[in-house]
Amino acid sequence: MDHTRADAGELAEYGYEQELRRTLSPWAVFALGFATISPVVGIYAVVQLGFVSAGPAWIWAVVVAFLGQLLVATVYAELSSQFPVTGGVYQWVRRLAGPRLGWLVGWIYLASAIASLTTVAYLGASWLHLLVSDAALSPGTHVLLGVVFIAVALGINLLGVEPVKHFLNAGIVAEGVASIAVSVVLLLFARNNGFGILFDTLGAGSGGSAAAGFVTCLAVAGWAFLGFDATTQVAEETRRPRRSVPRALLRSYLFVAFTVLLTSIAVTLSLRSPGDAVSGKTADPVFEAVTRGLGDWSEKPFIVVVLIAFFACAISIQTYIGRAVYAFARDRQLPFSARLAVVGRRQIPWVSLTATAVLAGLGLVLGLNGNAAATLISFGSGGFYLIFLTVALVALVARLRGRWDPSAGELRLGRTGLVVNVLAVVWLLFEAVNIAWPRAELAPPGGSWVQVWAVIVVFSVLLVLGLAYVLTAKPHTRPPGRTTPSVTVPATEEVEAS
Repeated sequence: MDHTRADAGELAEYGYEQELRRTLSPWAVFALGFATISPVVGIYAVVQLGFVSAGPAWIWAVVVAFLGQLLVATVYAELSSQFPVTGGVYQWVRRLAGPRLGWLVGWIYLASAIASLTTVAYLGASWLHLLVSDAALSPGTHVLLGVVFIAVALGINLLGVEPVKHFLNAGIVAEGVASIAVSVVLLLFARNNGFGILFDTLGAGSGGSAAAGFVTCLAVAGWAFLGFDATTQVAEETRRPRRSVPRALLRSYLFVAFTVLLTSIAVTLSLRSPGDAVSGKTADPVFEAVTRGLGDWSEKPFIVVVLIAFFACAISIQTYIGRAVYAFARDRQLPFSARLAVVGRRQIPWVSLTATAVLAGLGLVLGLNGNAAATLISFGSGGFYLIFLTVALVALVARLRGRWDPSAGELRLGRTGLVVNVLAVVWLLFEAVNIAWPRAELAPPGGSWVQVWAVIVVFSVLLVLGLAYVLTAKPHTRPPGRTTPSVTVPATEEVEAS
């Protein structure tokens, strides 16, 4: 209880009331970060394109992406240890570089996060269909099953923090079974290739160039290490957030990275015909390696385990997006802020959760056109890396100019923190350009120039819309916080109360 009062008092120093329920333990925050990054979802998003771009040597692109993002995660951990406020990047940039840039960063962040929920639901829908049918999946059915994913994630989030924690724990168990246990079994009993194949491209490459293929693979591999910042969005629901949030962020990132690397190696060494994965004949190398390595009996159980992991990922993404919108709306930074900032009896931002679910569901309509869906997926990755770069640059400039003293936080890295920050900026400058670079090989077959230039086009449109809103509505001129909490009861809770 003493810690709870201290946490609430610290929050009041930033101008905010304690509206959300502060019940999350370090383990619960770790579970949120782990489920959001999700090694299963990350692997399935990148493995096929990884093989096509760089062959079995794709594993080294994953290693480079892991090391680069570890630098970024460390910078985020430093920031979260000093600013234990829901809102993450919006709050940090607002305080270190001014409210106007803070608003623009928050705007792009929200768009990218909603796109990531749409992406996970779209990818998970394929597994949901595979569980019940071997028939071809039509675009309409694909979209409807994606809506089911988002509806389930929203429903569980509306039940409150406690049910979310239970489902995320189930997700961690599923990830452990689907990734670590299966990978160990494959390495011990179903290995069909020597370790030397990890250094072979088997003729893969971009335009006939192995180096260009590796760089392309590196752009794809970045998707596997997104989501660690989810832990920063629940700072106001975490006990002792200055200590718990940065530790959970780094621990979840490292555990996921270990799992991704282990699974990548196991799948690559277990494939009976890795050349088929390079040529595209094997469309799903992970599923192929597991079912051929363990036997046909493993097909349905493996699908169930993967589905649990996808649902946990969708739930966790929904959790942190709702908090991000709530933090934005609480400062009156969005249209309809008064409604979006409402907190229900369960002390959750139920209006923001519902609104983001609706927007993510509308994004699924793009799945009726495969090319459009691919555009959304590309932006989800590119948008996050642009945000990473902006935050790292803001942190570095503020550190050098004395506007930010990292030693005031719980995580103190001293001069090492400056070196890490510089290296993070260098990495992100490269990777952000790499992801946004127009590549026909990453666009859907037959896609238009819009698909090839997806990241740049979508980001430019969002930036123009954001700047127009800033110039007309001037949200950045409104002081942060509000004087009284806004707590109302949603219809479902009113029924229960009666």
